[in-house]
Amino acid sequence: MSPSRHVRVIIDLNRLRQNAQAIARATGVAVIAIIKADAYGLGAERIATALADVVDQFAVFSPDEAKAIDLWNRTGKSALAIGPPQWDDPAAYRAQHVRPAISTIEQARKLNSASPVLCVDTGQQRFACPIGQVESLLREGGCEEAFTHASRLEQVLLLRAAVDGRVSRRHAAGTSLLDQPAAWLDAVRPGLALYRGVARVTTRLIETHKSTGPAGYGGFIAPFHGVILAGYSNGLRPGPCLVNGRLSRVIEVGMQSAFVETAAHDRPGDEVILLGETINENQVAAEWNAGPHECLLRLACAGLREYRDS
Repeated sequence: MSPSRHVRVIIDLNRLRQNAQAIARATGVAVIAIIKADAYGLGAERIATALADVVDQFAVFSPDEAKAIDLWNRTGKSALAIGPPQWDDPAAYRAQHVRPAISTIEQARKLNSASPVLCVDTGQQRFACPIGQVESLLREGGCEEAFTHASRLEQVLLLRAAVDGRVSRRHAAGTSLLDQPAAWLDAVRPGLALYRGVARVTTRLIETHKSTGPAGYGGFIAPFHGVILAGYSNGLRPGPCLVNGRLSRVIEVGMQSAFVETAAHDRPGDEVILLGETINENQVAAEWNAGPHECLLRLACAGLREYRDS
């Protein structure tokens, strides 16, 4: 995907901080902010800087993500790399103040001096330690913290059964479990919950037409239609949008342009909102048959970023 210079991605850093503060107040535990994948396409450098005095720690997928934005020197906050270990040298982790997530005895022995964090498999079945091997791995030492990738409360309970009394810090709850107090444990790891309402993605009609029969590649039928300069090369798919504040649709998407259903009074230059106002990631996800995380990332990467901080 590449950004279109005709699409604006306006990122509200004040709303971002408010979201993080609300999570901290509601849960009363440490907040580990997920900024992997360039903070879901919103720009990890600016997002981390804005959150530095609000959250307790950051989580990236790879230590390279933390190094790329000089996360420690920029924020003074350490990071957990929640993906499989991608560096072999524990000194490299220590230099970046990044702690690796480990899942095997071999990794525990190799990265012992980097204060590794144990990732426990409670059902996701990827780069995590099977519960039956947790005790032997913890005997290797070095792990005072454990977590799991959980989307259900029963997975949190499996983590607790495996590590309670064996580590000093446990966390399991991402966005999907923030409404479950039993899942909060010693910290929470919000991702999407931090970014809700933060991004407003807009473009403008470049043309408007009174349709004269089937239009576009697929021969869609609509009384009126317009054209925007964003397409599937920019991550766009057919789905909801707002035209002049009115609920409408992106009808058909080409490589670098798309057709939008319009009304008789719409004109070139009028605003089309692809995300924001009354259209959120969940609504887009329902139409795209995708997850809200994917929808946010695709739309955040569709255009040129602008940051607002009141």
